[in-house]
Amino acid sequence: MSKPVKERKKRPVNLDLQTIRFPITAIASILHRVTGVIMFVAVGILMCLLSLSLSSAEGFNEASAWVDNIVVKLVLWGILTALSYHIAGGIRHLIMDLGYCEELESGAKSAKIAFGITVVLSILSWGLIW
Repeated sequence: MSKPVKERKKRPVNLDLQTIRFPITAIASILHRVTGVIMFVAVGILMCLLSLSLSSAEGFNEASAWVDNIVVKLVLWGILTALSYHIAGGIRHLIMDLGYCEELESGAKSAKIAFGITVVLSILSWGLIW
């Protein structure tokens, strides 16, 4: 006796990322991973800046001059914004690990809250840097 051959379902394959609509929970999860990578890179940038500022009085003045640059200020603001979201998203994930907000509706609401907290912290960090 031979086994019946499984038929492959002929489903349409949509690989155009511009037409795919991700739910807000998926966007929140992807952004949490992206901000984790940003934080990994940011540690190197911040450690170099810290090392320069602690090397000597001239190094501190040079680091201060770097931080006065508008591009560096934007990078620092981006780092603080990424840190804000990563913390808010991390707390959201910890709450979900405890068994709360696991349903689709409450998960979407917690993602919106994390985004809102990030916007507020990002605005505060903008005021801190400028």
